Amino acid sequence: MYIRTYDLQSNDEDLTGFHFIFQTLLCKDKLTLSEVLIFDIETTGFSPRNTFCYLIGCIYYQNETFKLIQWFADSVQDEPAILESFFQFLQNYNAVLHYNGNGFDIPYLTQKAAYYNFPNFFEKTESIDLYKLLSPYKKFFKLENLKQKTVENFLDIQREDQYNGGQLINIYSDYLTTPSEEAKQILLLHNKEDIFGLFSLLPMLSYHSLFNGLFSIAGFHVKQYTDMNKQQQFEFYIDLNFQLELPKRISYGYKDYYFIGNKNSGKLKIKVFSDELKFFYSNYKDYYYLPSEDIAIHKSIASFVDKEHRIKAKSSNCYIKKSGHFLPQEQNIIIPCFRQNYNDKRTFFELTDEILNNQVLFKKYVLHILNVLVSI
Repeated sequence: MYIRTYDLQSNDEDLTGFHFIFQTLLCKDKLTLSEVLIFDIETTGFSPRNTFCYLIGCIYYQNETFKLIQWFADSVQDEPAILESFFQFLQNYNAVLHYNGNGFDIPYLTQKAAYYNFPNFFEKTESIDLYKLLSPYKKFFKLENLKQKTVENFLDIQREDQYNGGQLINIYSDYLTTPSEEAKQILLLHNKEDIFGLFSLLPMLSYHSLFNGLFSIAGFHVKQYTDMNKQQQFEFYIDLNFQLELPKRISYGYKDYYFIGNKNSGKLKIKVFSDELKFFYSNYKDYYYLPSEDIAIHKSIASFVDKEHRIKAKSSNCYIKKSGHFLPQEQNIIIPCFRQNYNDKRTFFELTDEILNNQVLFKKYVLHILNVLVSI
């Protein structure tokens, strides 16, 4: 078994801002850097039963310095030694940070621990998976996948290592037959750059922060336009300022919503519905419906209306109508809520100065629309 460890200097990797991003977005004061272990593994395949782990690399924070440690199996017989050493090291940490480790690394090592009868300290360790944190926003990045190298290319991150996982398996297989320092350094470099890549990808968490409310509303305005039917329409624009700068411009739209974000600011565009909508009363048994006027009125007032001009209201016709300018919402975030039809899930609220001047409520609405774009 070969073990390599050394301190990471600023020229090894740009770690500027890591403390802030980590504490703000991931730990939220629950953890300190010294409690978190960043790790990545290299294996000869996907199945723990038929393959083995030949390299484990970790970055950790100690004495105000980031350090790298790698355990390398010089032979197949070294696997239990590097696993045991790693698990002993892991027990000193309260959280692990990784890329898609929930999907592969942790289940793989958990099964290996069971096979060798080693204590599984993952059961007591919080897992922070950058891949899982970024996955909801894939459509905004317009990437074919979220593999680590794909995201690194999205951020224009350059690697010295030029090998993929399949090629590394062949290199390691040749190493077992004919050990060479050159092959070992190729394998160690790939693992090192995978772990360093986690630092390079941390700015991507600014998107996670944006969609979790770390923004402020800078202003809003209405823009008029003429549609293809030569009808006058309106769009409502909301200007946003982000707490963390986005590393790349993103945009995405769906139906009546469109979002664009770049660096420290963004814009959310929403179609305005200038129409007559209906407000449905929930306690329809207390109302009468007036067919000639197409509205519902309370029983206390209906008593003054001739019986032949009124009928008992049903849930579907117990409404009043209102004309105005409305914004759509997919949940009842802002009330009162208006609908086009009784069974519509989508509702609307009227654009009023009272709502627009309520920063807390309106930010809640903006966050709702951003999450709608994420979830569709």
